[in-house]
Amino acid sequence: MPRPSCARMALACALMFGVAANARADDLIVCAAASLTQAFTDIAHAYEARHSGTHVILNFGASDVLLKQIEQGAPADVFASADEATMDRAAGAGRIDPASRHDFAANTLVLIVPDNGTAPARLDALAEDAYQRVAIGNPESVPAGRYAKQALDEAKLWDKLQPKLVQAQNVRQALDYVARGEAEAGFVYATDAASQARKVKVALTVPTATPVRYPAAAVGNCRQKPAACEFVRFLSSPESRATLSRNGFSPVAP
Repeated sequence: MPRPSCARMALACALMFGVAANARADDLIVCAAASLTQAFTDIAHAYEARHSGTHVILNFGASDVLLKQIEQGAPADVFASADEATMDRAAGAGRIDPASRHDFAANTLVLIVPDNGTAPARLDALAEDAYQRVAIGNPESVPAGRYAKQALDEAKLWDKLQPKLVQAQNVRQALDYVARGEAEAGFVYATDAASQARKVKVALTVPTATPVRYPAAAVGNCRQKPAACEFVRFLSSPESRATLSRNGFSPVAP
């Protein structure tokens, strides 16, 4: 699939501006990587239970797409990305409060196949005829896709597999392609694979050149958005850590 079109980006931003028009002053808009969907849904409910009157609005998508929405003026109070590079760009553009930034979870890249599919013993087996379609997040906008591309480059497989690669708009779409049998293999995070354990199975754990870590930060200044910084801190609370662990995320190594 091609990277998100300008029209698709415009629609995403329009939807977020629509959210802003209906948002209340005590609403908290959290933009988070698609792989955080279930964990952040649970964390948001827990946060709301402890902050009466606050409503957390969740916006999930590919990290790069979310940052682009923020840069184009879409409303956001918290940004949680699936890699450090995207958050670095947000910091470089002055979109976040750097003092609020911290890593709150870690993950692992895996290669999955349908539950009834044949699991390759090595990455280079993807070049075999048994694997006609390999799902991967678009490396230009999806951190999981960038991690996968790095791994395939390291294995000297990126160019060879080009005709087979089915590019997804986010990691959850790559997961869906494999879960529905529309791809014989795909690269996702371990947490995504666990969320569809009845439909997919992990064939390989894929080493990555850099650790898969999730940073979060307040969008804007903490003095102006104290609730945003409070939510970011809540991600490191014992309850949130337990929720992240229950959803397959690992604690961040010091």
